[in-house]
Amino acid sequence: MINKIASSIAEALAGVKDGSTVLIGGFGTSGIPGELIAGLIEQGAKDLTVVNNNAGNADHGLAALLKTGRVRKIICSFPRQVDSYVFDELYRSGKLELELVPQGNLAERMRAAGAGIGAFFCPTAAGTELAKGKETREIDGRQYVLEYPIHGDVALIKAEAGDRWGNLMYRKAARNFGPVMATAAKHTVATVYDIKELGELDPEAVVTPGIYVSKIVRIPRVATQAGGFKKAA
Repeated sequence: MINKIASSIAEALAGVKDGSTVLIGGFGTSGIPGELIAGLIEQGAKDLTVVNNNAGNADHGLAALLKTGRVRKIICSFPRQVDSYVFDELYRSGKLELELVPQGNLAERMRAAGAGIGAFFCPTAAGTELAKGKETREIDGRQYVLEYPIHGDVALIKAEAGDRWGNLMYRKAARNFGPVMATAAKHTVATVYDIKELGELDPEAVVTPGIYVSKIVRIPRVATQAGGFKKAA
């Protein structure tokens, strides 16, 4: 019987090894799998390469993982925000390597990994510092840059609901990079708020089929404060 439900986050992350490339979903704080990041910190894997849209906020979530010193390199689009002081300190002190990737390229490089595409030409970054050292080609009078897929050993993503086969549905913008990361990784772990019985999920609402998911873990719903908004006095 196929049952991808893990009894705990520790169980779901037990196989993460030192030196792994970890794809972590989320767009800023939207869809960030905070419980899985906390579990990865507890699990202890080191010398990691982390792929995320940004490089953490304040000193929680992804920033907390960076703060442990166990991340060797980060691949992202927006490393600096108003509260990215953990990344700033590590990068400026030479303790963290950065690969800066335009946001569309980041998504497409992971999508290419999941689709089995060996490389692709893209016009983004042509003629800029980000294209230095990369193969370029003129196609129909326009310059293109050769980009390679980003493969993950592990993907950590946040979904809304799933079933024991690992089928996932998401909530609105919290979907962001989750689907492409799930296809690009050898091992995908997803948190869900609800675990549905088989057949209870509307097939039209399933965004990530269970074939791309290794483990799901149910987490409780916790009220959160939207980014940029202050509580009423």
